Amino acid sequence: MLRTLALAALAATAGTAAFAQDKVTFATNWKAQAAHGGFYQAVADGTYKKYGLDVTIQQGGPQVNNRPLLPAGRIDFLMTGNLLHSFDNVKNGVPTVVVAAMFQKDPQALIAHPGQGYENFAALKNAPVALIAKDGQFSWWQWLKVTHGFKDEVLKPYNYNLGPFLANIKAIQQGYSVAEPIYVQSQGKFKPVVHLLADHGFSTYSTLIEARAETVKAKPDLVQRFVDASIIGWVNYLYGDRKAAAALMIKDNPEMTEAEMEASVALMKQQGIVDSGESLAGGIGAMSQGRINDFYAQMVKAGLYKAGEVDLSKVAVLQFVNKKVGLDQKAKLGGR
Repeated sequence: MLRTLALAALAATAGTAAFAQDKVTFATNWKAQAAHGGFYQAVADGTYKKYGLDVTIQQGGPQVNNRPLLPAGRIDFLMTGNLLHSFDNVKNGVPTVVVAAMFQKDPQALIAHPGQGYENFAALKNAPVALIAKDGQFSWWQWLKVTHGFKDEVLKPYNYNLGPFLANIKAIQQGYSVAEPIYVQSQGKFKPVVHLLADHGFSTYSTLIEARAETVKAKPDLVQRFVDASIIGWVNYLYGDRKAAAALMIKDNPEMTEAEMEASVALMKQQGIVDSGESLAGGIGAMSQGRINDFYAQMVKAGLYKAGEVDLSKVAVLQFVNKKVGLDQKAKLGGR
């Protein structure tokens, strides 16, 4: 009888442990949208829970800066735009590190009106007006000048209003390749020419997951589970049923619609934003030190950094990716 009670108590304890969830707060860099879909998918379909994680997604936005919250210990993981942010952190001694790169391509693009000769990327540098926001002017625009011959003389500020672009058929404008083309088609009633900078040498990864260096050292199992579950979330979002994830995103960001998100997912697939390059063999989230080094060399050439100014060995750790996670699930869902 005593043995039976002891076994029952042990089973109950094991059951409790099995359902214990590590609480994790993951912050994004903008309002909920399809480009965040894989993370919301992992919440919606129970993938994070399956990996022993109770994940809260804290969205960013125009009046929200989640970046300082990671080194301050107020969040556990942060979604950041591209490697430039990560280079800056290392340069400034901020103790964070990249643990996965969910996008193989940065969706940063230049868009143009059709029929104006801009179907060829090289012709964009001859546009009389380039509508570029200030942060772009001080980052990737410098790379465009050095690498592709663009000129500052044509710069005009982009204030995230399509009006000036739509009114000037000779203008070019920056855009997020999975968003602005949708808005142009809706407002301008035409399909714009879209040139991804990634297809012309801007080789940064995008939608990076950053963690504190101390978390990587002290809780590698937690980091691995969050990365693996996020990867599965992205596989399920791209290739499975994403309606529940859409509902969660619309709840967080009521300005978003399911139709817009579906159009954005179609563009992500068409452009190979998430699943291309290294991810085809290593799984979504894949990274390589060689590519990080190459992108830094480009940014040195563009004048954004000095050679040797950033210790590139501290930018990212590769121990959590390149493990083929999600490839079997992708095959089951018919992903290609």
